[in-house]
Amino acid sequence: MNKYIVVNKPENWNLPLENVKVISARDYLTNPEFSRLKKARIFNLCKDYSYQSKGYYVSLLAEARGHLAIPTVRNLVDLREPILVKIVSDEFDDLIQKSLKGIKSTEFTLSIYFGQNVAQKYKELSAMFHRHFQIPFLRVKFSYTNKWNLKSIKALSEIEIPEEHKPSMHEFAVQYFAKKRYDTPKSESYEYDLAILVQDHDPAPPSNPKALKKFAEIAEKMNFYVEFISPKDLSRLPAFDALFIRQSTEVNNEAYAFARKAQQEDIAIIDYPDAILKCCNKVFMAEALENAGIPTPKTIIVHKENRNTVIEKTGLPLVLKSPDSTFSFGVKKASTVEEYEKLVGEMLKKSELVIAQEYTPSDYDWRIGILDDKPIFACRYYMAKGHWQIYNWDAKKKDDRDGNADVMAIEEVPKKIMNAALKSAKLMGKGLYGIDLKEVNGKPLVIEINDNPNIDFGVEDRHYGDKIYTEVLMALKNRIEKKTE
Repeated sequence: MNKYIVVNKPENWNLPLENVKVISARDYLTNPEFSRLKKARIFNLCKDYSYQSKGYYVSLLAEARGHLAIPTVRNLVDLREPILVKIVSDEFDDLIQKSLKGIKSTEFTLSIYFGQNVAQKYKELSAMFHRHFQIPFLRVKFSYTNKWNLKSIKALSEIEIPEEHKPSMHEFAVQYFAKKRYDTPKSESYEYDLAILVQDHDPAPPSNPKALKKFAEIAEKMNFYVEFISPKDLSRLPAFDALFIRQSTEVNNEAYAFARKAQQEDIAIIDYPDAILKCCNKVFMAEALENAGIPTPKTIIVHKENRNTVIEKTGLPLVLKSPDSTFSFGVKKASTVEEYEKLVGEMLKKSELVIAQEYTPSDYDWRIGILDDKPIFACRYYMAKGHWQIYNWDAKKKDDRDGNADVMAIEEVPKKIMNAALKSAKLMGKGLYGIDLKEVNGKPLVIEINDNPNIDFGVEDRHYGDKIYTEVLMALKNRIEKKTE
């Protein structure tokens, strides 16, 4: 397998490493050679892993390309989530107290380079943090009151490593890159407890109140105790057997923290944190669909170097999408060169990469609901009144914010539409997805893959009725029972 170390400045990395090539983050993100590369392991040592930075996109695109990334996007997001960091602190409290027992001061900083510290006595503690977060360079700060407490965990850039630590860091790096393997109470009257996560004042809730009521009623008939929980209830999550997320999902909101916590606690989930990470970023999606040979409108990943050549490939009008746009938020249409320049300039100030897509007008979009590789509903969503999208959040009248919908039997969906939808869902793994497609000149084009798709009473359930709710709940039940076999 090809090994690549991805850094901001390759000239700073002159280590005696065999079978490992050092490349720049810019090359990895923009050179087509790397998007075509098969079987690669990517060691992401960028100086910044913050959301939508170069470092973030190196790990994201590595996963989209089928490369093995260290750290993964999930590792990067976990590090930024204070609640998840606290979980690690609580879980390994005994090791922390034992390792720091002899320190006399009230503050202590542990620097971890490829899972090791310059002092061997902190070897076990350093390995634990590295095993959990998989970040190459970490700085962990502790403070002492009546015991040692984890204060913060931060990813380091190479320039923050003290000069006196660099010889050891280089030694650890040689050892690391030579490796062949790299690590990563209930109610008595009900069988299982189900938490349904909802959020008050959600701008685009994935289920309306009648649908939520329907989920609860059917779940109770299936011997679930049901409780609707809110974002403030994360600490209570371990008391449940299953979590069903029915609030808007984004990488930076509470839904991801709930999904990740449920995964750590081995709680059955719809949907998995990886599904949120992948579906919530249009850059990942564009690269994954292209690599899988799934037809889409002409799509360009835009960055500062290629922004001036986009229009000649997509034509005008074109659609620009923020990487984390959902429910048509952050999706803009540019009809002129001037509009394109203005919009793309604004978007590139917020993100290293954005998506440009050929404009493919149609009267409606297909939406195929897929659960664990099986279709469960099929809709045609019509465009909002006087608008080019199915949602028009700027409409003055509430009734004009979205268009009408047709709902039909799975068997009535054209085979080519269904096949493209099923193939797209497989890219994301098991879970609940809504695949959006257009049919242009008889050809299906996948627009996007949505995690946490709408299931609204009176819309998606119009053809199959209670069967849709039952299938979702049965999937959760199967997840629980599979763990107990």
